[in-house]
Amino acid sequence: MNIVCRESQSVFGADGTPFDGNRQDLLTTLTESQNGVMFFRMRVLRPKSPDLNLQLAELTAPSSLLDPQIEARTREIVDDVRARGDAAVLELTRRFDQVSLTVEQLQVTTSELMQASLSAGEDLRASIADAHANIAEFARSSLRHDWHIKNSHGAKVGEKFNAFHRVGIYIPGGTAPLISTALMTITLAQIAGCPEIVVCSPSNAAGTLNPALVYAARFAGATEIYKVGGAQAIAAMAYGTDTIQPVSKIFGPGNAYVVAAKRLVYGQVAVDLLPGPSEVCILADETAEAAWVAADLVAQAEHGSGHERVWLVTTSSRLLAAVEKEVKKQVQERSRREQVEAALANNGWLIQVKRMDEAIALVNRLAPEHCEIMTDNPRRVSREITTAGAIFIGGYSPTVVGDYVAGPSHTLPTGGAARSFGGLTVDQFQRRTSVVEYSKSALKKASKSVGKFAEVEGLDAHGFSSTVRRTG
Repeated sequence: MNIVCRESQSVFGADGTPFDGNRQDLLTTLTESQNGVMFFRMRVLRPKSPDLNLQLAELTAPSSLLDPQIEARTREIVDDVRARGDAAVLELTRRFDQVSLTVEQLQVTTSELMQASLSAGEDLRASIADAHANIAEFARSSLRHDWHIKNSHGAKVGEKFNAFHRVGIYIPGGTAPLISTALMTITLAQIAGCPEIVVCSPSNAAGTLNPALVYAARFAGATEIYKVGGAQAIAAMAYGTDTIQPVSKIFGPGNAYVVAAKRLVYGQVAVDLLPGPSEVCILADETAEAAWVAADLVAQAEHGSGHERVWLVTTSSRLLAAVEKEVKKQVQERSRREQVEAALANNGWLIQVKRMDEAIALVNRLAPEHCEIMTDNPRRVSREITTAGAIFIGGYSPTVVGDYVAGPSHTLPTGGAARSFGGLTVDQFQRRTSVVEYSKSALKKASKSVGKFAEVEGLDAHGFSSTVRRTG
């Protein structure tokens, strides 16, 4: 593996020795030839790299969720749906998904729901039920409940929590039917008690949704399912059409246009997160199994956008070399090899640092969506990771169990957003309302302070609103 040093244009091999070559050589360092076949190359960073800090600055830079061109195109889509409703949705579906639907075909019918149920095999049903049970139990434990206390005046103050009446959930389409995303979002809305759970997902060329996705969505609690994808689905749920009534809050991941649409409709409706391409960072020492580390890096690169980000941060040169070898081997055996290679070549990093405290500091700078810890005493190390979307402790806790069955939602912050945001939780489907109840005696105790605030702020009507009740 090679390190390309941006300013000096030096290249260092895996053993730290310099590589002499021209600029064209540098441009081809991400591939290598073996028996005439080209293979991708991940980036490797070691402590001896002469511009390590510059490389790390590039590595830890947050990914941008804002592309001006994508936003401009998305704004046209959103405005069109807002103005023309169903007609715009149908036209945009023909343009982007290459499928012609009628208004009557937009919603998944009872017949389609029954067919999806009949086609679901026993193994699929069992797997969906297994995952749903864990997700639901985790959500129940996370629900927020009404509470109250008495303040210094003796008044009752507290909060109450009500589920949103109508929520919208976007499930991406594409090359993989994300039944796991359906479970990881819709189940939370169901447990929160949302009466109306609207699901939108793009149809295939035949004008249908994957039956397994339909079954999973219905099993998790969807009350309406529509064959609408992309930015037009977000706009339809936000502003409403004759067919799709507006929702109060929109949830779920999607491509750049879906994320841009969620940004644009924010304020008209609430939104959950603005997740970008998926990420995993594996923090490991010499005790880790190289084949396990490599498998988890490859799995995360499999999603298909080519912009996934995967990192190994380790204190062990032996492990780094072994993982590098294992990744090459495992990629050749994967059915989505091209997608994996693209992601690893674009944003695949194998990083060696000198000490564990340096490794932990780097992981916290990365703020990864998923952080796996494969070290000696991983629980202790996990306590020092403070910015990850989700933490997976020990070698037997691969990210994939979080993707599918563990319980916490896999909808998580990406692109460094975990420094500021957490992942999707059931309480995001609840509206918080503060509650205040004063008695006559409690108000009397508060009146002096209320009067002083009103006097200083020059708002005498505020003060009178309190004092008028003394003689009431």
